[in-house]
Amino acid sequence: MLAIITFVLLGTVVIVEVYTDAGFSPDGTTPRSEVDDAVPERVKDGGPVIDMREGGQPESYRMPKNTIALTFDDGPDPKWTPKILDILAKYHAPSTFFVVGTQVARNPELTERIVREGHEVGAHTFTHPDLARLPEWRRDLENSQTQLSIAYATGRSTVMLRPPYSSFPDALTDDDYSTVEQVGQEGYLTVLDDMDSEDWQRPGVNQIVKNATPSNDDGEIILFHDAGGDRQESIDALDKLIPQLQARGFKFTTVGGAMNLDVNPQASTADVWRGTALAWTVRGADGVLRILWWLMITAGALIAVRTLILFVFAWAHARQRRRTPWGPPMNEPVTIVVPAYNEEKNIGAAVKSLARSRHEGGVEVVVVDDGSTDKTAEIIKNLGLPNVRLIEVPNSGKASALNTGVAFARTEMIVMVDADTVVEPDSIHRLIQPFADETVGAVAGNVKVANRRGLIGKWQHIEYVIGFNLDRRLYDTMGCIPTIPGALGGFRRTALSQVGGLSEDTLAEDTDLTMAIHRAGWRVVYEESARSYTEAPATLRMLWKQRYRWSYGTMQAMWKHRHAVREKTRFGRGGLPLIALFSVALPLLAPLIDIMAVYGFLFLDRLVTLIGWGAMMVVQVITAVLAFRLDRERLRPLWTLPLQQVVYRQVMYVVLLHSAFTALTGRRLHWQRVHRTGELASAPGRIARDVVG
Repeated sequence: MLAIITFVLLGTVVIVEVYTDAGFSPDGTTPRSEVDDAVPERVKDGGPVIDMREGGQPESYRMPKNTIALTFDDGPDPKWTPKILDILAKYHAPSTFFVVGTQVARNPELTERIVREGHEVGAHTFTHPDLARLPEWRRDLENSQTQLSIAYATGRSTVMLRPPYSSFPDALTDDDYSTVEQVGQEGYLTVLDDMDSEDWQRPGVNQIVKNATPSNDDGEIILFHDAGGDRQESIDALDKLIPQLQARGFKFTTVGGAMNLDVNPQASTADVWRGTALAWTVRGADGVLRILWWLMITAGALIAVRTLILFVFAWAHARQRRRTPWGPPMNEPVTIVVPAYNEEKNIGAAVKSLARSRHEGGVEVVVVDDGSTDKTAEIIKNLGLPNVRLIEVPNSGKASALNTGVAFARTEMIVMVDADTVVEPDSIHRLIQPFADETVGAVAGNVKVANRRGLIGKWQHIEYVIGFNLDRRLYDTMGCIPTIPGALGGFRRTALSQVGGLSEDTLAEDTDLTMAIHRAGWRVVYEESARSYTEAPATLRMLWKQRYRWSYGTMQAMWKHRHAVREKTRFGRGGLPLIALFSVALPLLAPLIDIMAVYGFLFLDRLVTLIGWGAMMVVQVITAVLAFRLDRERLRPLWTLPLQQVVYRQVMYVVLLHSAFTALTGRRLHWQRVHRTGELASAPGRIARDVVG
């Protein structure tokens, strides 16, 4: 539930950010309708200030002669607005700023400075849309939210509004005029302009000055911009234009000042508080999205670093393992412990594959039936295999069953195998060869997915080869393998005794045991040639249960062994932090790449977004090919990799996030048993023929 809430909150933040991200084209660049039949002649021929507040005939007003009202649209902008204010202060030229609500919310101190220095503010909508193309409810929202933003920043309101993409009165269309009528009914003066400096085109300082210079002594409302792009030409033009017009006798004033109107009356206390909430929502969304961008960059960098390390270390690991023997052949007898609880569908195939293992020293299979209520024990008895022993105990959990099996073992070399797993005939022999090195306390086998026929099976097969086995090569090289898999793992009895056997403290008893063996000073290594095939969950529900337990149990184990970082061991000083970084932090951050890719594709530059996401996909494909080649697997299943990245990976993200929240809240998670389908018969190659068939 917490994971779902988190995704909802992130979605809300993105929606707020999309709505408030006023990425707009400059005024005058949006195509306009040519129909103007409904616009009265008195409006088309009238002044740029249109008053329809009384609901009667529209009134138009012009500026008095020799009077200039400089107006600035689209701000405030943290870079350009202060420079424009400095120019206006230099020449004592009060002006009118038509502000965008989102910009006010993000830059309240600039809006406050505008009013404090004697200028006026008018509304230019909240997100700079074309009001004529919006439904009535959205127009109301745009204007009311702008009022709230202004109230928050200045404590005042405004009666002036300039619709985005508007121009001169004689350019009004029927749609534009309906907007003028509506905002007039809401109490706004519509303020257009007499002259357009066209500074948004950046035609050069001299051209801007020319565009904004009156040809006679008529009063003018002149349009400039203080945001929406590079405004340096606007600033330089104002520095020339204002003194030139002042020398010609023009007086600079505000729109309201020319009309003797208080256009910025005091806002109500309620509007100030509502505006504060609105502004903090916008700024909060900005902050969260900014954090998400940085986290996404961090995730991308970690993926790049991890990929580079994987390529270097995994390739070196494979070459070393194939060229360098562990020592003299290990032919000591082996005890294989198989914990079983209601495993009637797979136990026969699993035990037969183990009992028939080719190992010169011989193998004994100890099956610990942990209180099964099905025919598990009966199947074992009916096999009639001389090197198989059945131990029946009351149900007490997997860790206890494994400890029982170890207690009944007669050998120093012990192998643990899950009851849903079959092994290749030589796997047990190969698995114990690293014990020729007396510093090795445990060996991880190469676990593969048996049931690969369906799409979910293929995705898990890819995950096992890339995410598990390739990672084990890296961790082996760095001396910090975090988990000996329950599906195939070898142990030295001395090491097991030293750490007290398996613990029931966590749900990931295999990870807990592996970390304990590391801390006891033993080496833990990976033997890629020892292969086993396990039945993976066949449905998303079963997969969720399994991975939820794995993720939560791993976090439990890491927390249990957190003090290892203070110990002078290779695992504690380097391994545990590396595991936390690459196995927990990176998977938690990785979803941001997909989230921000969707955001970028929908609302930013699509080409750049696709290139970035495509680059990450190329990295994934190259990594997959390397992993499959090192494991000597066919590349055919990789055709599902793009779909896996889009669907399967998202499920794993949510599982990990859910597990993290469970761990943080301190809830106790119970064992999540996976339903078996008996699909070990689909194991590839000679395993299916020799063992199951």
